[in-house]
This record gives sequence, C-alpha cells and structure tokens, in this order.
Amino acid sequence: MKLDPFYLIVHSAAWIERLVPLGVKLVQLRIKDQDEASLRREIRASKAVCDSHGCQLIVNDYWRVAIEENCDFVHLGQEDLAEADVKAIRRAGVRLGLSTHDGAELETALQAEPDYVALGPIYPTILKAMKWAPQGLDRIAAWKQRLGDIPLVAIGGLTVERVAGLFAHGAQSAAVVT
Repeated sequence: MKLDPFYLIVHSAAWIERLVPLGVKLVQLRIKDQDEASLRREIRASKAVCDSHGCQLIVNDYWRVAIEENCDFVHLGQEDLAEADVKAIRRAGVRLGLSTHDGAELETALQAEPDYVALGPIYPTILKAMKWAPQGLDRIAAWKQRLGDIPLVAIGGLTVERVAGLFAHGAQSAAVVT
C-alpha cells in the first residue's frame, strides 16, 4: 500500500472542507469528545469532500462508526487497539493504521497486521504532553527495517526543514496536526 507523503490531521469537517480542495490527498479526522450524532455528521461531511476530491479519509479512534459509515480507514492508538475488534474491522474491509512509541507497542501493532504504522514523536512537540522522549531519525530507520513493506508514518515536532530527513530514513509519510 502506498500513502501520500503528506498526512494531514484535523479536528473537524470544516478543516477538511477548506484544505482538501487545495490538493490534500491524505487526511485524518481526529475528533475528541463529541456525541455520536455530531461525530457521524462530521464523518459524513468529511467523507463527501474527500470522495469528491480523491482524498483518503482516515477516521481516528471510532472504529465502529467508521465501519457503519463505510469509511475506508481507521487509525487507532494502543489503548484503542486493545479494545477494538480487529477481526470486525478487517471483515468490513476497513484498513487499519496504528500508533507506536516504543518497541513493545511496535510488536503489539505488528500482531494486528496494520496497513501502516505511525511512529512518534520524532522531535519534541508542543501538541500534547508525551511520556516518550523524541524518537529521532535513527528510530525511523530501525522501525522501517522491522516493518518491511508496511508504510511508516512519522509524526511529532515536524517542520518543513525536517521532512527530507524523515523520508531519507525510511518514512513514507509525514503527519502534521492543524
């Protein structure tokens, strides 16, 4: 599977409506703390925009809703993976991306046979408090060697100046959060 090199993460359909028409081809809808009806409206609006512009939509966390709304992709963190029904996700034909931060999480992710693995934070980040130290470029190379053909997404503390190093060390995609 091939991922677009630019992986945008946004918190609303409004951002998707603004940015996808400008050429974004891979976007994660990362919504927190909304009721299910609002969540479904956001996913449906996002899916409509993405479908009309040839953009891949990834729904963060809400794997059941992603299945019910006929989404192509879901992204799960380690906590969500532990509670998810990966077999149901696969039966529905939904592709799966997983977050990793250390070797144990990578092994857990590989057991689930993901369609891509995200590694982060690569650099210090101000987005949220992280219990993990920055991974650095060498960790990207080590993860990619372990992953083989599974795409690797790098996230955390990225800047325009740092992106080339990510790709040179084996990342297929660079994720940034609005």
